Amino acid sequence: MAEQYGRTSTAVVAAGLTACACLLASGCTSSGAAADDARPADPVRTLHGAADALVDAGTSKARTSMEMATGGTRVTIRGEGVYDYTRRRGELKVLLPQDPSGQTEHRPITALLAPGALYMKNRGAGVPADKWVRVDTATLSDGNLVTGGATDPYAAAEVLRGTRTATYVGRTRVAGTAVHHYRGTADLAKAARTASSGGRASLAAAAKGFATAEVPFDVFLDDEGRIRKIRHRFSFVNGRQEGTVAVASTTLLYDFGAPVDVRLPPEKDIYAGRIAEE
Repeated sequence: MAEQYGRTSTAVVAAGLTACACLLASGCTSSGAAADDARPADPVRTLHGAADALVDAGTSKARTSMEMATGGTRVTIRGEGVYDYTRRRGELKVLLPQDPSGQTEHRPITALLAPGALYMKNRGAGVPADKWVRVDTATLSDGNLVTGGATDPYAAAEVLRGTRTATYVGRTRVAGTAVHHYRGTADLAKAARTASSGGRASLAAAAKGFATAEVPFDVFLDDEGRIRKIRHRFSFVNGRQEGTVAVASTTLLYDFGAPVDVRLPPEKDIYAGRIAEE
């Protein structure tokens, strides 16, 4: 499976979220029953502001899951870490799937996320163990929505800036927290035009590189408008074989306000050599 991930990731490189509670509930109320029955006045407008709500929150912890399916092969890659939305920096430990033998032989990839850049350690493919690989996300055909094995949490939020259609599904709970469930479709090109300066180029690259710029999603916002869970469905054309790779990316955000200190590696620790294909 590690080889499958390596091939898929390389193929993507080569070829590739302040809404307030009142907006969410169409009126503030202290009644639990009334809140459950409330409907947001404008789901699209609410989702356009979801990324700003994360910036207001400051930081959080994050868990990610990325399922890739092509032909008869399905790979799931998981990650866990922290994110600072004000600085747009995050750190995730990305866990590769087990080998067919059932043995876990791969060290987690450490992914550092920053505006316009992705840093990876333990990337393999001939990179020295003490070195980092730096990738300009604007050069990726997926804008780093897929390549790193985890969708950048803030990029995931900014995709919602391109929401064109959305419906309010209802109230539910995510990890014990009451949330509002929305379902809709976002346009990556529109998201790129209204994204933050650091995310514009990456989303524009994704709009061009994916099989379609239309991204179906399900998102769950808490009563403060913060994303608690978001699931995107991406698709891209595999550069090495015929057919489209389907990707379902899920990001879970929790423990808002957690301490986060993400430091990017110094230039001397960046690997400048050729990265071999796995």
